[in-house]
Amino acid sequence: MKILLIEDEPELQKSIEQYLEMEGNIVEISPDFHHAQQKIAIYDYDCILVDITLPNGSGLDLLKEIKLKKSKAGIIIISAKNSLDDKVNGLDLGADDYLPKPFHLPELNSRIKALIRRKKFDGNVEISINEIKILPNERRVLVHNNDIILTSKEYDLLLYFISNKNRVVSKSALAEHLWGDNSDRLDNFDFIYNHVKNLRKKLLEKKCEDYLQTIYGIGYNFKTQE
Repeated sequence: MKILLIEDEPELQKSIEQYLEMEGNIVEISPDFHHAQQKIAIYDYDCILVDITLPNGSGLDLLKEIKLKKSKAGIIIISAKNSLDDKVNGLDLGADDYLPKPFHLPELNSRIKALIRRKKFDGNVEISINEIKILPNERRVLVHNNDIILTSKEYDLLLYFISNKNRVVSKSALAEHLWGDNSDRLDNFDFIYNHVKNLRKKLLEKKCEDYLQTIYGIGYNFKTQE
């Protein structure tokens, strides 16, 4: 998943970033209100973690901007301000969850996973598309009930395609999802082509239907009537 962490405490930033990256996520950091505004305006995220009290502004105002953008990101407030009013205001503005500080990182990780399941996969802990089965908690993929060994990027690609099935996904969107804002420094999208080619090859070797359609000059479509 691609996660934006809006948090101004350096030690907490670092611990959350390291933990979530170990879980296979891409984590980007915004240390203040204005930096977060820019990130939200330019990039799309699967999940946004936002503190209420920030330098130069309030996380509640950022919630309003996220909703105005019609972002599909899941939003979790992480804040030391544990009053009922803050919690109610945040949830009323569109936050999906509220986790008061201090908290344990495994709990935060579980909340993020549960939120993504609710928003993208109807709360299922197992994702099935015809002969393909994905177990996100184990980062495991099966085709016709046989395990398929994917690299981390191939797994992320497959999950992203399935969560956007029957939609054309541009190469730039794929690059941003897999590499975050580091994708801006890339000269071309050849690496996307190579990852997609390898993913398709591994799926076909397991007798999977060829769902991946290339939309020339634009990107790809994971086409399924399921």
